[in-house]
Amino acid sequence: MNMSNSDKNFTYPILPGWDKEDIITASNLYSAVANAYEVGIERDTLLNAYNAFKLVVPSKSEEKQIGREFERTSGYSIYKTIKLAHQTTSHRLKMED
Repeated sequence: MNMSNSDKNFTYPILPGWDKEDIITASNLYSAVANAYEVGIERDTLLNAYNAFKLVVPSKSEEKQIGREFERTSGYSIYKTIKLAHQTTSHRLKMED
């Protein structure tokens, strides 16, 4: 699935068997992570997107697989972004490249 964030266009990882709602939920996380790198994002918005994603992808191994694929195509790390969100008390976060 191709989605555009600002001037970038990447292919987002989609697992077989996902329905439309699952794809939207995953895409919301991918967009939130991209925003964290590009312009910054509210911490709660990011964590809410991640928590919804975890309902779609509860498996740690699938999450890691998706994270690697997303990072390979976009250059953005879901893992590092969520780790920072859990470690910070700031209401807003911006990833440093």
